[in-house]
Amino acid sequence: MRHIAVIGIGTGDPDHVTIEAVKALNSAHVLFLPDKGEEKAALADARRRVIAAHVTRMDQREQAFIVPRRQAAGVTYGESVDDWHAALARNHAQLIAEALGPEETGAFLVWGDPMLYDSTLRILDRVRATGLDFTLSVIPGITSLQLLTARHQIPLNGIGAPVTLTTGRRLAEDFPATPDTAVVMLDGEQAFLALEDLDAEIYWGAYLGMPQEIVLSGRLGEVREEIAARRAEARAMNGWIMDIYLLRRPRS
Repeated sequence: MRHIAVIGIGTGDPDHVTIEAVKALNSAHVLFLPDKGEEKAALADARRRVIAAHVTRMDQREQAFIVPRRQAAGVTYGESVDDWHAALARNHAQLIAEALGPEETGAFLVWGDPMLYDSTLRILDRVRATGLDFTLSVIPGITSLQLLTARHQIPLNGIGAPVTLTTGRRLAEDFPATPDTAVVMLDGEQAFLALEDLDAEIYWGAYLGMPQEIVLSGRLGEVREEIAARRAEARAMNGWIMDIYLLRRPRS
């Protein structure tokens, strides 16, 4: 039976790939590599640096696949994501059926870790629902959240305190409700600029694990404009950006 390995490869630094992930990469007959276009060519280059650093298998094949764009116009966010996942599932099913032999292993290289704001496992569930059968293994990876706290040299949570993981779309609702710490991902609209709690501490990072890494921190009211300016500058220079930040209420 075909086997699929979903491998967390960290966020761009080959040194952050785990030994388990290295073994899984070298066990694969085929590496499935997403193509997100010229705008995000740096992400493809980062995957290739990981492969060059850790893969020694000589008979391994690489299979690129185009990642369709998510259509947002005229539909709700949920409908948009569902349609996008359906399209990805069709592509993945064809990819696995055509590129992988009946007893071979194929690997999807997932940015960060497959459990954190990544939909590869959901998409593969849809592929299985089409009747294409395979066994599955999941290998965890170092996430941008782990790198963020390491770069700022802070613990993720307060003592005995909860942590909220959320998105920019939900920040205005979630941060006022959280008693201590919120971690925010997927914030293309920079929702932190509209927060009223200016005494909150913000720990921000972009391109974590990559050569162009940027980190900033401070009291929200004092550094949010600087973060927005650095973010805009970096996006214009690189053509894309991936960032994450942690918000923490000041200790009373």
